[in-house]
Amino acid sequence: MNSDASPYQPPHSAITPIAPPQFGELNVFSTRGRLGRVRYIGYSVGLVLLVYLSIAILGGAVLAMVRPHGGSEAFQWLGVGVVILLGLMALAVSLLLAIQRLHDFNASGWWVLLMAIPVASFVLYLVLLIMPGTQGSNRFGYPPPPNTLGVILLASILPLISILGIVAAIAIPAYQNYKVRAQALHRPAPTQPLAPAQQP
Repeated sequence: MNSDASPYQPPHSAITPIAPPQFGELNVFSTRGRLGRVRYIGYSVGLVLLVYLSIAILGGAVLAMVRPHGGSEAFQWLGVGVVILLGLMALAVSLLLAIQRLHDFNASGWWVLLMAIPVASFVLYLVLLIMPGTQGSNRFGYPPPPNTLGVILLASILPLISILGIVAAIAIPAYQNYKVRAQALHRPAPTQPLAPAQQP
């Protein structure tokens, strides 16, 4: 009896090894590659925090140089120039991040030009935050690697700031109103002068 025809033999087939998933390389200073939603938010928040920190440090350094010289105009213009340079660098990096985010859902990076139009820039920003990326590779490359814990923590700062801003916008006026009413309750009533007694 042939062993290949045995009904007790387990089934077998040719097994092809599954290739591990491939991810694209991350480079925030490039127009190539893809960037997911969470990483885009995290990198944008990190960029804003870095710019504010740099302005604070350099502003303090410029003030330290200005005070001994009695507020020299040259040092003041130096501070203004540094702030403008930092702003332009941050704008360039934010445009590169937006281009990579557009690539993630297979859209051309030229859509970033809508950032120059006020209403269109708001709509584009919402699209960048909401639109999911293409599953697998697209014409702009492999998908970005999975998000790290640091990226997730940075990205969580944005909704936290939004929630705190909404709470502050509601709570601060309500507290001011409460404070005014409380002061009005504790304010002593003005005393009325006594009428002169009438002679009988």
